[in-house]
Amino acid sequence: MTTLKIGSRGSALALVQAEWVRRKLEERGLNVEIIVIKTSGDRFVDRTIQSLGGKGIFTKEIEDALLSGEIDLAVHSMKDLPTELPEGLVIAAVSVREDPRDVLVSRKNIPLNALQKGAQIGTGSLRRKSQILNYRSDLVMVPIRGNVDTRLKKLFEQELDAIVLAAAGLKRLGREDRITEYLTPDICLSAVAQGALAIETRDDVPSRQSVAFLHHDPSFIEVTAERAFLRKLGGGCHLPVAARAFIDGELLNLTGMVAEPDGGRLCRDRIAGPKGQAPALGTELAERLIRAGAGEMLGGS
Repeated sequence: MTTLKIGSRGSALALVQAEWVRRKLEERGLNVEIIVIKTSGDRFVDRTIQSLGGKGIFTKEIEDALLSGEIDLAVHSMKDLPTELPEGLVIAAVSVREDPRDVLVSRKNIPLNALQKGAQIGTGSLRRKSQILNYRSDLVMVPIRGNVDTRLKKLFEQELDAIVLAAAGLKRLGREDRITEYLTPDICLSAVAQGALAIETRDDVPSRQSVAFLHHDPSFIEVTAERAFLRKLGGGCHLPVAARAFIDGELLNLTGMVAEPDGGRLCRDRIAGPKGQAPALGTELAERLIRAGAGEMLGGS
């Protein structure tokens, strides 16, 4: 029997996600092997994401392996996936979305509003940094990088007061008990496609069909709107961008945000419309924000 090869990063979270896909495929009687691929984002943990080029640093090497035939499938945290895919590759499935919210993990279990002035908050995300500073400019944001376990260790090793992480990652790793507080979207709107898994394949029928049963259309519609919003803003722009869509019956609700890195200026708006018009809604919301001032922050784009 042919063995399907799944490409994945080597972090604990990435492997948990890849293992989940492998189990689902094996339940269908398929032979599956996971191939660990080290990406630029994993190799250069002492550098900021922005200095490495932003979007694509956690996916390029995996996509290269997919195009060369070294692997058959790639499992990504969808928020890492650029809005434009290499020619010949497609998103074959988006699985049921995990909790898209950001959370605060506090060293002394103190919520955000109760942290003292000058408290140090660790994050490697400009999106999180800008929104938290916009909400509480008296806090000090400290740049940290690494996988979930690394960042949890840095909370204590660097004597930070708190760090901000994705709820989805902690839940998938069974670390939900470390969460001090779920941050509301009004405080920290999530990254585009946060909590969603993308299964990427070559644009050929066999590989696409093998994972079609994992596809969850409501999650796909949500992230389609969010990614259309990001694409219109420039896709790989280095400014803080956030978006969150959710379906209510036949209606799609989408909130989007663009900010300056220091949180001094922040543009935010929302839109609603038929869920079948997800790409158009994402594009329209981005255009609204550009007219409202985000265009200046984005360099007139």
